[in-house]
Amino acid sequence: MGATEVLQDALRGVRTGRASAGLVDGLEVQAYGTASPLKSLANIATPDARLIVIRPFDPNTIADIEKAILASELGLNPASDGKSIRLSVPPLSEERRKQMGALVRSKGEEAKVAIRNVRRDANKDIDKVKKDGSAPEDDCFKARDRLQEITKEQEKEVGDLVAKKIADITEV
Repeated sequence: MGATEVLQDALRGVRTGRASAGLVDGLEVQAYGTASPLKSLANIATPDARLIVIRPFDPNTIADIEKAILASELGLNPASDGKSIRLSVPPLSEERRKQMGALVRSKGEEAKVAIRNVRRDANKDIDKVKKDGSAPEDDCFKARDRLQEITKEQEKEVGDLVAKKIADITEV
């Protein structure tokens, strides 16, 4: 999995003030003596912009799911009727929006560092091939140029993902 895919998964769990199944589907729930992702234990729906409804396949797991939600950093309070769990997603305060924006920027920077680390390792491999003489020098220069292009493309994609998520967070 590439850095941008990891970033997309991480950003899916960041609260924006609107209900999204992505907020909770990756939560680890301790049920049946093992940790399982919530999406494998229940149907998750968002009937409107401020509500998430979780319908467990087995109603006996409701308490376990509630514990996982309360233990998460989402700041949501589950309301159960015995068959389903409702999560009301309140609008974010200005301070919380700033915190979420900082979190998104930090995750974006981590992704960019991972991309640059891959570039560094690939450049070392190119140097090794060049030193061994197993590839012409021109091919090594072309490989470096192409590697830099790919790095810039990936960093731009990360920047676009971060900007989109921050726009979602700041949207009232």
